[in-house]
Amino acid sequence: MPLNKKDLLEIQELSSDDIKLIIDTADSFKEVTGRDIKKVPTLRGKTVVNLFYEPSTRTRTSFELAAKRLSADVLNIAVSTSSVVKGETLLDTARNIEAMRSDIIVIRHSAAGAPYILAKGLKSSVINAGDGCHEHPTQALLDMFTIREKKGRLDGLTVAIVGDITHSRVARSDILERQGKSYFPDIREYSMQYCLTKERLKFAKDDAIVMHPGPVNWGVEISPELSEDKSTVILEQVTNGVAVRMAVMYLLSGEKATAS
Repeated sequence: MPLNKKDLLEIQELSSDDIKLIIDTADSFKEVTGRDIKKVPTLRGKTVVNLFYEPSTRTRTSFELAAKRLSADVLNIAVSTSSVVKGETLLDTARNIEAMRSDIIVIRHSAAGAPYILAKGLKSSVINAGDGCHEHPTQALLDMFTIREKKGRLDGLTVAIVGDITHSRVARSDILERQGKSYFPDIREYSMQYCLTKERLKFAKDDAIVMHPGPVNWGVEISPELSEDKSTVILEQVTNGVAVRMAVMYLLSGEKATAS
């Protein structure tokens, strides 16, 4: 069943049933990503455009792989070499992309609210891949997917979000900003207060898992000794991100095809 929504802009707009539907659908798509041939024809004939106004490796690549594994045509727009540098507005850029018959536009922008402007002005589906300090909904969804995969449930668990959550759009999404000035004199002081080490992890339950949206600043946010620890599931989050983004695009498209 589809999500009955045109866009995915924030976690808050999703009901518990919506979130469960996305995670359950991602489960089936994760099986696809483990096959020798990692493709299904679900979105054949559809066009997905990645419009990223901020640098990104994991998120952009994850969306690109997700779309290609659904057999969609994918276009990545390099903003630095587009008409944006000539003064073209965000909405004009997106409307021109839509005029080329795009079906889904994935946007990352430094300004909070940018995806909402597109959603109101376009017929194409818009997916928020991170807007300023506001939200990053697919990251929150893949976090929930990973937690449920590891713990078998979401209800009744305690999640500790550690670090600079004031300027974190991932934290904002997980709890339902970018930093303009420093709240710490230097990196050393930040690391002393917030770096997750094996010693600090001992205060958590024995079966606690360690997650991070990436990129990880090893030695500042997380101790390098935890990179190979069994509690650390950061690379599994990356794997799950592709499956979750496949699920989101599939459900927003309203397609009746199955992940078979």
